[in-house]
Amino acid sequence: MKKLSILGLFIFALISFNSCETEDDVVFIANEGDFAFTNSFSAQYILTPLTAQNLGERFTWNSPDIGVPTNITYQLQKSNIGDFSDASTVGATTANEIALTIGDMLIYAAQLGLDADPNTDAPNTGSVSFRVRSFVGDGGLESFSNIAVLNLVLPEITTTAPAVCDADQLFLVGAGVKFAGWSWDTPQVINCSGNGVYTGNVAFTNNVDGDGNFRFFTTATDWGSGINYPGYATDGYTIDSRFEDAEDGDNNFLFTGASGLYFLTIDDINKTITLTDPTPTGDCDLDQLWAVGAGLPDAGWSWDTPIQFMCEGNGIYQGWVNLSPENDGNFRFFNTATDWGSGTNYPGFISQGYSIDSLFQDAEDGDNNFQFIGSAGQYFLVIDTINKTITLD
Repeated sequence: MKKLSILGLFIFALISFNSCETEDDVVFIANEGDFAFTNSFSAQYILTPLTAQNLGERFTWNSPDIGVPTNITYQLQKSNIGDFSDASTVGATTANEIALTIGDMLIYAAQLGLDADPNTDAPNTGSVSFRVRSFVGDGGLESFSNIAVLNLVLPEITTTAPAVCDADQLFLVGAGVKFAGWSWDTPQVINCSGNGVYTGNVAFTNNVDGDGNFRFFTTATDWGSGINYPGYATDGYTIDSRFEDAEDGDNNFLFTGASGLYFLTIDDINKTITLTDPTPTGDCDLDQLWAVGAGLPDAGWSWDTPIQFMCEGNGIYQGWVNLSPENDGNFRFFNTATDWGSGTNYPGFISQGYSIDSLFQDAEDGDNNFQFIGSAGQYFLVIDTINKTITLD
């Protein structure tokens, strides 16, 4: 009886050992084709120390198809070479996202040997590759996502002396300045952009569409700081022919050209006041963006009078615009005037990770246009392609 009990224990232990071996031999098979980044990447990442705390990129990805429920760990890996023979882990998580700051990217730029000094031979642009490694349990079955290549840019440091003018900017107020009128609520501004030179894109209304009158001011809200037409003419300025002396009580400027957007230049050195076509003053992929639609009463669904948002900053398109919710309030942005195929609708910006002002929504019409749902009026619209925001003020 005693021998039988010992034999039974031996058989039980053997079965238990084989059972454990069988559990350890479970094989997980991943479908790597479904494992990929899900966020949209920028064409380039502008890196400056002043923005080091800002979000650089938020990497998101879907989960690989393991076939059975299990715990998965993810590592975001970086490669300066690109083939990941130098792979390093920049973060690990059991979730499906990892964020990097501009400061993180500045470190990677330094590792690449990038330099913002235009006087050195070192480049100011370079690329870093990223992928996600996933593995089951404690270093079990691993999978790798697709590779994303990020282009890093260090804006070159310039030593050009700042422009010097008698004032930092000049202000335009009057009925002839479309989005100003005779009020200090929204004066139009042209900035000192060169020694003794003020420039800016300004929308003018002529003496047919309105009274066309306006005046320049050196100090906001100070009516006594105004400079009228004779104020420049008697000082020897050559003034664009589309401006005249209004010959009203204040001898204001009178705009007589075609109503629209112009690039205005006042050169105090050469004593000229000139108008030219709208001009980009920043660094963007395009000179301007266009917009048409019923939500833009000055444009409508026609290319006769589209709205222009000029590039006026680093990746920034902006400008004043009249918006209305009437007649469905729908509109769309376009890269190229008259080209309906160049449009970007509301989901087009959302899919790129943009945060969009709450006064806009998806029209959910056939083209998923923007729909303006605020109060009719004039607004200052800014599209920031670096920080991916669309805002109204």
